[in-house]
Amino acid sequence: MTTPRGFRDKSDESLLTLVGEIPELVRNLVIAEFNSVKKWIADTSKNAGFGAVWVVAALFVLFWSIPVLGTVVIAVLSLWLEVWASALIVFGVLIVVALFLAFMGYRRFKRIGKNNPVASVSEDVRAVKEAIE
Repeated sequence: MTTPRGFRDKSDESLLTLVGEIPELVRNLVIAEFNSVKKWIADTSKNAGFGAVWVVAALFVLFWSIPVLGTVVIAVLSLWLEVWASALIVFGVLIVVALFLAFMGYRRFKRIGKNNPVASVSEDVRAVKEAIE
């Protein structure tokens, strides 16, 4: 007997028949979950790709807005100083900022070697080998 949706009424089935259908049900469940994961990965990848494009576009606009900001600062400073002096001051400030950022990056890169889990595992393996011998 089938229900209006096409599902079988299993209330009249024997226990052995129901147990025999378990592998097929599990297989169908695994396939459905796998298809769900594939769809989720595809949707997530699509959203991440479009998001990355928008972020790159924003960075592109930001990249070209920084020289405009520098020009504005030079123009404002040139109200009190000569243009070459205001440009030199802005250049010096930018060099100091770049050096500070490079120093902060250098300090971050120095931390890479600390707390290395690979070194920790190899040290544990060496300690176990020494304990065995």
